[in-house]
Amino acid sequence: MTDFPHSLIEFQQRFGDEAACAQYLAAARWPDGFVCPGCGGGKAWRLETKAWTYECASCRRQTSVTAGTIMHHSKLPLTAWFWAAYLMATHSNGISALQLQRQLAFGSYKTAWLICAKLRCSMLAPGRSPLAGLVEVDETEIASRSKNDPVTGGGGRSHQGKMLVVGAVEVEDSGLGPGRIRLSQVPDYSAASLHAFLAANLGPGATAKTDGWSGYPGAAGVTHDPHVVGKMAAHIVLPWVHRIFSNLKVWALGVYHGLRRKHLQSYLDEFVFRFNRRRTRHAAFRSLLGIAAAHQPLPYKMLISPEAAA
Repeated sequence: MTDFPHSLIEFQQRFGDEAACAQYLAAARWPDGFVCPGCGGGKAWRLETKAWTYECASCRRQTSVTAGTIMHHSKLPLTAWFWAAYLMATHSNGISALQLQRQLAFGSYKTAWLICAKLRCSMLAPGRSPLAGLVEVDETEIASRSKNDPVTGGGGRSHQGKMLVVGAVEVEDSGLGPGRIRLSQVPDYSAASLHAFLAANLGPGATAKTDGWSGYPGAAGVTHDPHVVGKMAAHIVLPWVHRIFSNLKVWALGVYHGLRRKHLQSYLDEFVFRFNRRRTRHAAFRSLLGIAAAHQPLPYKMLISPEAAA
């Protein structure tokens, strides 16, 4: 599947009905042909009595095109899923659940929130390659949107009302531009937390350029390049990671009017997904559907309960 719609007109023409969406989803899920999730058999036939459902010739297991994916047991038509995925993947700033509800005329905000939450969980590609070369790494704090937190967070280095985030940005073209990024929520800025972030996101041999914070030295497989900030502005020493932090905060307030603590990582993953595909915006739609087709189902309670508790 190397082709993908480059405009709303193309999208509407390509995915105007359930059949077109189902065919595309089947190709995304089984690029080399149907594979039975039960026995691994590759031979099956489509049932006439059930929409887009295949029966394995070996074990007779019936599998719909959405079964076992992020769309498992969804009552929404595939056209709604495809429209939501297209808007979330290609819109330069993303789209909130309230905006999606209005755009797609969903009957409730909860429906829009659920589809957004599930697609957002599909924005973390499994097996993605780690950052390489020179990588700027730093930490920041985001005010938490919760009735129990101060509106602007605690003062100074207080963590009250703040969510702690560590970020990394590949430096390209001898410092003239940013490459791929990673963002992760952390409980603190200790060596244990920061080393875990470096191990998960930087490849062997990468160089972590930091502001000299004591939590970074000693990370296995990573060269540490500290630049003590002192009285100098941090964005002078680490310009790209601070630009990412600035864009992240503007985006969080502008699109979502602030982020909640228990859902922070999924929103960070959304920001990373969109930024890393900023040069191939429309191809991101294909990437999102491909990950969603391979993603395990997410139960309703797993997504809604944290929202109610936050």
